[in-house]
Amino acid sequence: MGEGLSVLMRWLHIASVACLSGGMIYGWIAAGAAAALAPEARAALAPEARAELGERTAAAFRPLVMLSIAFLAISGIYNLLGNPGHTLRYHIVLGVKLLLVAHIFAVAVLITRPHHPRRVRLMAGGAISSLIVIGIAAYLHRIF
Repeated sequence: MGEGLSVLMRWLHIASVACLSGGMIYGWIAAGAAAALAPEARAALAPEARAELGERTAAAFRPLVMLSIAFLAISGIYNLLGNPGHTLRYHIVLGVKLLLVAHIFAVAVLITRPHHPRRVRLMAGGAISSLIVIGIAAYLHRIF
């Protein structure tokens, strides 16, 4: 049971990271590509329709964001407490990682709020931070 639960928690952690960071990366790229369209192409979709599309997309992403945040918190605490014996260096780097994770969580909640004017810029920051966190996680896995 113990090993099965550990595997489940590890999978839940990785799947939640993939959903949260992947959604922000995709949103950043898709919204950036839409903004870079030629004026004639942008004219095909009225500004109100573009805004409505952004709002509906954000609303659809919100449940996934909330579930990912909850699953990351639960599985992260389980993984940390289930593997004692970390060094001081590990905890220092983990602290930096958790600060970036707090930034990602805040951005993820903000981009799913209705009528947010800087959604694309926030997705860019969250996407970049999530890639940095994945790199830090790889380093932490190596030094443990």
